[in-house]
Amino acid sequence: MSLVRVHNFSVSLDGFGTGEGQRLDAPFGHAGSRLMEWAFETRTFRQMGIHAETEGSFGVDEAFASQWGPGIGAEIMGRNKFGPQRGPWEDEEWKGWWGDNPVFHTPVVVLTHHPRPTLEMEGGTTFHFVDADPLSALKQAQALAGDLDVRIGGGVSTVRQFLEADLIDHMHIALVPIVLGRGERLWDGLEGLEERFEIEATPSPFGVLHLVFTRRTAR
Repeated sequence: MSLVRVHNFSVSLDGFGTGEGQRLDAPFGHAGSRLMEWAFETRTFRQMGIHAETEGSFGVDEAFASQWGPGIGAEIMGRNKFGPQRGPWEDEEWKGWWGDNPVFHTPVVVLTHHPRPTLEMEGGTTFHFVDADPLSALKQAQALAGDLDVRIGGGVSTVRQFLEADLIDHMHIALVPIVLGRGERLWDGLEGLEERFEIEATPSPFGVLHLVFTRRTAR
């Protein structure tokens, strides 16, 4: 059976996965780029065209970052990862933060209370906009993924909803040594989560602690 995975999801020391005040020029709100700076330095992210001035690092951070893509057949993301708009779509010309050739190269299920027509992009990325609960969305993503795994891409509320529904098999959290103070917290309402997973911790020389959660028993 295919797995449901989370990769490279960054959280501050005080538990925030994004800052307050998301807008077009600030996808992570007041956090800016601080949650993801560890990843921007890796070879995987440089190959995506993110901060691509150099080839990038090959160390511990790259070892985790590089697991993002292999074996993934579809992604599920929330509306706010796709873009900064809220409520009914004011502009269906918005095609995401990633340009004409997004980094996913798979089908992507976007969770929204305001569905819109399927959006086909270059490189094999197709965005499907659905109003669905986590289990229904997962079934749709699994049908699109075939025998491959499904990645839960974020944002914070989307990852939390899938954890609440006990649908995640493997999760990589990058604990970043910053304090945001405000924004959207990942762990709220998830008391006792550690009982469901084996947890391994690997420190990075740059101060990030990589936490890997692996489901104790099969779903």
